[in-house]
Amino acid sequence: MKIHPLITTTDALAELCERLSKAQFVCVDTEFMRENTYWPELCLIQIADNQEAAAIDPLAKGIDLSPLLDLLVDNEDVLKVFHAGGQDVEIIYNLTGKTPHPIFDTQIAMMAVSQSEQIGYSNLVEAWLGLTIDKGARFTDWSRRPLTERQIEYAIGDVTHLSKIFPKLLARLIKTGRGEWLDIEMEKLADPANYRNDPTTAWQRIKAAGRNPAMLGRLKAMAAWREYEAQDKNIPRGRIARDETLADLACHPPRQQVDLAKVRGLSAAWKDNEIGKRLMATLDGAKPLTDAELPPRTPRGAPLGKEGALVADLLKLLLKIRSREIDVAARLLARSEDLELLAAGVRQLPLLEGWRFDQFGKDALDLVEGKLAFAVVNGKLKMTHIDDAPAPAAASAVAEAVIADEPVAEPAEATE
Repeated sequence: MKIHPLITTTDALAELCERLSKAQFVCVDTEFMRENTYWPELCLIQIADNQEAAAIDPLAKGIDLSPLLDLLVDNEDVLKVFHAGGQDVEIIYNLTGKTPHPIFDTQIAMMAVSQSEQIGYSNLVEAWLGLTIDKGARFTDWSRRPLTERQIEYAIGDVTHLSKIFPKLLARLIKTGRGEWLDIEMEKLADPANYRNDPTTAWQRIKAAGRNPAMLGRLKAMAAWREYEAQDKNIPRGRIARDETLADLACHPPRQQVDLAKVRGLSAAWKDNEIGKRLMATLDGAKPLTDAELPPRTPRGAPLGKEGALVADLLKLLLKIRSREIDVAARLLARSEDLELLAAGVRQLPLLEGWRFDQFGKDALDLVEGKLAFAVVNGKLKMTHIDDAPAPAAASAVAEAVIADEPVAEPAEATE
C-alpha cells in the first residue's frame, strides 16, 4: 500500500480524493481535541482504500477540505468505513450539516459475528491481523505543530489496518447471512438527527425526576441557556453548570440571585455577577411545558415484584445463552431494560420485531408466557418447551427448582 506524505495543500488533497472517488470503500478516522472546548477541534484526518493511504492536516494554512468532505457526504458510490465512528461522524456533520453515507462501522459489525459488545480498535487489529498496536501516541496533543513522524505513523495505521480488516469482516458477515441485521444499525449511525445540536432539546438529555410541567419548563430553559453560554465561550457545557445542578435548580428554583451562592455546583460569585443574572432571567422567563411537549411516559406493565424480577433474571440468562449459541453480542439482540419491560407485560419492543424476534424474541416471549423453562439436566442447562402443563405453574416450578438448585426431571423436548 502506498503511504503518502502528510497532505497540507488543497491541490494534493483534490488529487487524492479524485482517485478515492472511484474506490469501492474508504476507511476514515480523525484525531481531535475536545477536552477544553465546546466544539471538537479537528486536528487530523486519515483516509485509505485498499491501495493508498494518507493523513490530511486540516490546520495547514490555506487548505480547503471541500474535496474530502464532498467525497464523504455526497458520493453515494463509495462506502465509508469507520470503527466506533460516532464522534468522527459528529465532526463531519458539524463541518457540513450532513453525515457520511453509505456508512459501515466495524465495531457494530463485530457485534453480529461475535460476542464482543464494544471491541476496541487495538483488540480488533489483534484479533483479525495478529498485530499489536503501539498506543504511545494515542493521547498526544494533536493540535500542536509540527506533528511528529511517530504521531503520523500511528494515525495512518488506524486506516491502513482497517482497510485490511474490513474485507475480511464483510466476508464473514456474508457467510453468516447477517449483513441485513446491521442495515438499521448503520442507518441509525448515519441519521443526522443524532448529531443535530438544537439547544431547545438539550434538556431531554438530562435526567430529571417526574413529569411536572413547570419543573421541566425550567429545565428546558436552563439547558438551552447553558448551550448558548458554552457555545459563545467555546467551553464544555459542564464548565457552565453540570447536569445535576440544572436538575436541582429546576426542582428547587432560587427566589433571588443571592441564593445562587447556596447552590451546590455553582460558584459563590454567581450571587452578584453577570452570568448569575442571566441565569435568573432565564428562570424567570421559563414557561411550563405544554402537554404536547411533555416526554412520553415510559412503557410500563404491571409492577415486577419478586416473581417478575425473577422472570427478568431468567430472560437475561436466556439472552446470555442465546448470545453464546449463535455467537452474537447480547446487546445487539436486546437491552436489559427491554427485558424488564417484557417481564412486566410490555409487548411493543424491538426484540419482538424482525430478525430479533426470530433469533431471540420468540423464545423470550415463550418464557414469560410459561411456554419455555430452564432445566439442569446432567449438569447442563437446557431450555424446555412446555406444551401440556398449565403454563404459569409449569414455568414457575422449573424456575424455582433451578434457582434452588434442586433436581429437575429430564425434559420431554429440548430446543437447541
